[in-house]
Amino acid sequence: MRRAAAAVGAVLVSAVAMVGLAAPASAHNVLVSSDPAENAALPSSPPEITLTFDQYVQAGESNQLAVTGPDGRQWAEGPIKVEGNVVTAAVRPLGPAGEYTIGFRILSADGHPVPGEVRFTLTTAGNGTPAPVDAAKGDGAAVEASGSGSGGLPVWVWIAGAVVLLGLGLVLALRMGKEGPKA
Repeated sequence: MRRAAAAVGAVLVSAVAMVGLAAPASAHNVLVSSDPAENAALPSSPPEITLTFDQYVQAGESNQLAVTGPDGRQWAEGPIKVEGNVVTAAVRPLGPAGEYTIGFRILSADGHPVPGEVRFTLTTAGNGTPAPVDAAKGDGAAVEASGSGSGGLPVWVWIAGAVVLLGLGLVLALRMGKEGPKA
């Protein structure tokens, strides 16, 4: 009886430790705001694009941002910048009036790439010129990371820790059960 109670106690302690120490499951980043905002109508060119996500963005060369005009040409200029959960990129002075698309692909906090688009309209034509064709191929792939990078541990670390705790609890329970009562 004592052996069964020790085993049950160890399992309960392990379960409480796993639940108490478990972090919430990571999910892909979600765009929470942008400047310019989705479907905004702008009378003039914005100096930069700002995308704000719900979690930090991992710095890396896989982060990309492009601004495509109504003529299909590229208007983003220079490297993109990652600071915590905010991604920014400079924009050349825009040209033709019409719908512009901000296309992005960022490295999510959980390590997965997250693509997306934001559209805005330039209501008055500007006098800017698009990025040269060879410069546009990079789509802003160069990244300047000024954030700290990691904002938490990957999920697999928590899972491995829970498995180790469960294993230790079972070993302890089995050893306590083998000793039996001492007289």
